Amino acid sequence: MSNVTVDRVWIFDTTLRDGEQSPGCTLTSPEKLEVARQLVRLRVDIIEAGFPAASPGDWDAVHAIATEVGAGVELSELREPPIICGLARATPHDVEACARAIAPARRRRIHTFLATSDLHLEHKLRMSRQAALETVAQMVALARSLCDDVEFSPEDASRSDAAFLHEVAIAAVEAGATILNIPDTVGYATPDEYYALLAGIRAAIAPLRGSDRIMLSAHCHDDLGLAVANSLAGIRAGARQVECTVNGIGERAGNAALEEIVMALHTRSSFYGVSTGIDTRQIARASRLVAQRTGSRVAPNKAIVGANAFAHEAGIHQDGVIKHRLTYEIMVPEAVGVDGNSLVLGKHSGRHAVRLRLRQLGHALSDAEMGRVFARFKDVADRKKHVDDRDLDAIVAGELGRPARLFELVLLQVGCGTHSTPSATVGLRDATGATRLASAHGDGPVDAVCRAVNAVVGDVARLVEFSVDAVTEGIDALGGVTVRLRPLDSMNVDGEINHDDAYSSTGYARPRTFAGFGAHTDIIVATAEAYVGAINALLRANAAQLETVQVAS
Repeated sequence: MSNVTVDRVWIFDTTLRDGEQSPGCTLTSPEKLEVARQLVRLRVDIIEAGFPAASPGDWDAVHAIATEVGAGVELSELREPPIICGLARATPHDVEACARAIAPARRRRIHTFLATSDLHLEHKLRMSRQAALETVAQMVALARSLCDDVEFSPEDASRSDAAFLHEVAIAAVEAGATILNIPDTVGYATPDEYYALLAGIRAAIAPLRGSDRIMLSAHCHDDLGLAVANSLAGIRAGARQVECTVNGIGERAGNAALEEIVMALHTRSSFYGVSTGIDTRQIARASRLVAQRTGSRVAPNKAIVGANAFAHEAGIHQDGVIKHRLTYEIMVPEAVGVDGNSLVLGKHSGRHAVRLRLRQLGHALSDAEMGRVFARFKDVADRKKHVDDRDLDAIVAGELGRPARLFELVLLQVGCGTHSTPSATVGLRDATGATRLASAHGDGPVDAVCRAVNAVVGDVARLVEFSVDAVTEGIDALGGVTVRLRPLDSMNVDGEINHDDAYSSTGYARPRTFAGFGAHTDIIVATAEAYVGAINALLRANAAQLETVQVAS
């Protein structure tokens, strides 16, 4: 037996907070709940559910997750629910709002932060170092009076003066912080520098009483492509919590990718000497769900979850893998759940079998939702021989992964070819049950479909991103289409972003975009469904905004 002592690293998932700050990745409250439930199946330790003080919608989403996921009502008595965490700026309003939002959770945490680099203190906060020290002590103490578990982050730590950063860390611990999170906020550090940064903080707080119970946490961004490497360096320096997101989504170039960190620790366990509590078989499903809900596609060459992660094309590689998989694979695809074929259904499968498999995949559907999903399943099963888990996930995402429908696609006809102008006719059923028809020409079939939909709903948005992925393999593969729209009122006359209309819950500007997802064996049909879904999301958001304004006035 090995004499290596294996420590536990806690996985702090911030997909629903830092990940959602990625441009265009905004999630509705039901979508956040769906992702949170998958994070529970993934067995993450902490879910950072959002930024409660940012908006009433954010508060509601965090509160809903704390109530429905954090209370652990869907778990057996043998399993504890994850810690539900909310982010708060170092202000009484934010800290108190956070405490109220997470209150229903059985295990809860307040995560408060304040920038500590001179660059941020001078130009963003306009605050002296002394004032910053006093604020940290006061707000951590307030948070601790409201919650036993308090995390503090010195924002832009990697560009902060080391001596001052140590003073801040000591102040936070003395005020009651239980976790010190060290953010490489702009992805500036190298692994050696980040290791030294955490080791220095550990040494600075060591003389404090109870310092051995203070957990260090790593939080790294990917601006230089070093987020995962820096996070692993932080773990080697003593961090026993790592903050990450599914698929590495997040501000600018993104956050450290959960799947890469977890599988690095799993695959190289003898080197790192640590483990996680993650159920790695749920990684692929978590990746697909987040990609579908956020409209942020996964690059084919993405480590662990990319379409090519376990593909071998070179003859030498293929020969080696056939003879022994470990010649060119350091992990088996089944370890991260990418096989997708544990139960194959077909056109003769009944509602009970489909519902049972959906339940096993974590989809708890109402009778009405099951009716819609089963109808689409039968449609897909008539077009291809087998429907596997990946198809089922895509079908559920396509049918249920959009807001309540203002418009529903009920008819689509498209004409195109080398000697004809592409045209499309669509029929959309509105909320009253009436079907409205419209036709349009375009530069291609996709453009024609979008123009025809606009002819029904009004010219309210522009298509700014269009991507297609084959959900499964083969000529009859189900195709997944993701589109992203930008409202016309956020663009100038030249079609460029009007940054005066940008918004953010954290002070970072980001333009408004709305994503839609469609899945069908016919890519053009999937495109139309995705585009109509994105239009519904936009119109719903506009209606909610108008309602908020009316209530406020």
